[in-house]
Amino acid sequence: MLIILALIILFHVTSVILLFTATINNVWWVSGNSYMDLWYHCNETSCNEIPNSSTIHGVYLQAVQATMILSTILCCVGFFVFILQLFRLKQGERFVFPAIVQLMSALCVMTAASIYTAEHMTFKSQEFEKGDYGYCFVLAWVAFPMTLLSGLMYLVLRKRK
Repeated sequence: MLIILALIILFHVTSVILLFTATINNVWWVSGNSYMDLWYHCNETSCNEIPNSSTIHGVYLQAVQATMILSTILCCVGFFVFILQLFRLKQGERFVFPAIVQLMSALCVMTAASIYTAEHMTFKSQEFEKGDYGYCFVLAWVAFPMTLLSGLMYLVLRKRK
């Protein structure tokens, strides 16, 4: 049982690291030597704010920013609640609250990645007309099933001896 618990904790920590990396790093879209993340677009010499990101045309970007941040926060809260409940729950009880928080985190990261996928093509500037999705975008999609599975594991997990 101790090995299963250690693997669940490792799985959750990996999910948190993926979410932090996907939210913070600046490689959601790559075009040549230029990179774009959720807040800035950078080239070899400088980083600037994404043009029109605070206007009505960039509302989708604000939604992606908010849901990625919320997903990261929920994942961290779920981990801390799980650790607290690990020592507080009676034997045989389930970790329902951390499971719900993890499932909400999975929903948020899926929403963010879906919105970015659907709306990014209509918001590109001339500099980013041609390019590919970066590794942070892929990490966001990888974090979705990891947080989903983590939440489901908490629903199934019971505290035993």
